[in-house]
Amino acid sequence: MNNEKAQSTSTQKKETTLADLPIGATAKIVKIIPHSRGEKKFADVGLVPGTELIMEARAPFGGLIRVKVMETSIALHSSDAKKILMSREE
Repeated sequence: MNNEKAQSTSTQKKETTLADLPIGATAKIVKIIPHSRGEKKFADVGLVPGTELIMEARAPFGGLIRVKVMETSIALHSSDAKKILMSREE
């Protein structure tokens, strides 16, 4: 039983917002807060629930972030990224 518990805790999923994702981390979109300003814009560029992305860079002073979706890098405002909920394995 101890082995089962160790295996289940070794792949725990952590939820966070895209804005709080560390540089270099890979995560999957869980949810986009409904009625947010960029909801349609996000869908147009492939940012929809189930999409996996990588946090590439962060501008100084919290302005823009850059993420890689499939083979494309996209820049987003941090305030918009706070409306995208992510899940990543620890």
